Amino acid sequence: MSKLVTIYGGSGFVGRYIARRMAKLGWRVRVAVRRPNEALFLKPYGSVGQVEPVFCNIRDDESVRSVMHGADAVVNCVGTFDARGKNNFDAVQSEGAGRIARIAAEEGVESFVHLSAIGADKESASSYARTKGLGEEAVLASFPSAMILRPSVIFGMEDSFFNRFAGMARMGPVLPLVGANMKFQPVYVDNVAEAAEKGLTGVAAPGIYELGGPEVKSFRAFIEEMLSVIRRRKMLLNLPFGLASVMGRVSEFVQRVTGGLFTAPITRDQVIMLRKDNVVSDGAKGLKDLGIIPVAPEAVLPDYLWRFRPGGQYDAIKESAASLRTE
Repeated sequence: MSKLVTIYGGSGFVGRYIARRMAKLGWRVRVAVRRPNEALFLKPYGSVGQVEPVFCNIRDDESVRSVMHGADAVVNCVGTFDARGKNNFDAVQSEGAGRIARIAAEEGVESFVHLSAIGADKESASSYARTKGLGEEAVLASFPSAMILRPSVIFGMEDSFFNRFAGMARMGPVLPLVGANMKFQPVYVDNVAEAAEKGLTGVAAPGIYELGGPEVKSFRAFIEEMLSVIRRRKMLLNLPFGLASVMGRVSEFVQRVTGGLFTAPITRDQVIMLRKDNVVSDGAKGLKDLGIIPVAPEAVLPDYLWRFRPGGQYDAIKESAASLRTE
């Protein structure tokens, strides 16, 4: 019988790419999610019955254990940007990660991959980064041979980075940025999935890997590249961190009093994270050590950002028609 991998958060941005890769290798893929009905799009990744979405609540031991039973490998892709509610930073990124790793060790799982983030630090002033750091600590305490992946900003068709700012660029002449001079090193989502695949199959050695793309540039420079792809001109306004913090506080308050009907465009925790560069550390193991060739944003962005152009899919046709010489 083919091997089985359980992917916690397998219907998310990165998880779906890992699921596809493991299915192509012939593995059975069990996708553990809160809403299995919303993960049915994963089933065509494999043959009939090969990819199966199942319900799981990572805040409950028995729920985590039931979907892990019989698994040869486990990957945890669950993360959140929700500071409140039952599935908050601590419950998901710290306690949840530790729970999955502990039960994986108890169940005799062969390989374990944990998706963290660059900047993970249990001493960080950012709740997101702090709980990511605590999650790493809990994972290694239970599963010392785990592979931990720390990606920079992840880009790809379903990303919430370039898609978000491209959507904002359709409204008004000004595009506000917080931390415009901070350095980013965006990494392609399938490069992250390939790294996870190497860990799950035992090709890569255990340890912490920081994953970044081939380009290190400022936040502003990447947004300018995005604007070039969608063929829009905007004035980029770098907001002071102090003002951004006030905006975050107000946005969080409005989101809270509206019961989540209003989504905060930025939070105070995100402002804290934007004060630091998001790049691979000197001397850290990364994609090169895994034998993975990183994909640059310029090679991928036109494939999915075309819909934000003024003419959408017809923009290129209009440009071609405009260049025709009339007789």
